Amino acid sequence: MAVERFPVEESHILMFARSIGDPNPIYSDPEHAAGTEIGHIIAPPTFAQASAQFDPDYFLRPKIGEPWFGSGAEPTGIQKESSGGDGGGGGGGGLHAEQHFEYHRHLKPGDVLSATTRPGETWEKQSKRAGTLTFSESITEYRDQDGELVITARGIGVRTEKPVES
Repeated sequence: MAVERFPVEESHILMFARSIGDPNPIYSDPEHAAGTEIGHIIAPPTFAQASAQFDPDYFLRPKIGEPWFGSGAEPTGIQKESSGGDGGGGGGGGLHAEQHFEYHRHLKPGDVLSATTRPGETWEKQSKRAGTLTFSESITEYRDQDGELVITARGIGVRTEKPVES
């Protein structure tokens, strides 16, 4: 993910907190937030993930005129062909396995972030049901308008060698 400009706005924080069902007033009430040790509204811990919607090439973002990967009709993302093939999607599947956030400071309204992603480590494990499991790490660094590192996010995905039969 490469995000050139991700503005952190008070209303964006409020809507994100509502969408995850977190009523903590530090995300929405300036008077309450002013009385805390932090002293101002902050964003919830996973808020940085919303930056994906500011990346025009984000692969899970629906694009006009193109089939959507996240369609409920094909929850695996593998498009079935009329001949019964797997649509070239490979033999296995992929999952988002872990997500870690390291905050170097709190996000606050008025911040304007940019994000760059680089690959991390890759490793394999064997599974009796899914064959080889390939784990891969991606590291995203979020920097503020002054170029200061604010958040380091580490995501781990896993791809299976073959589908797991139920």
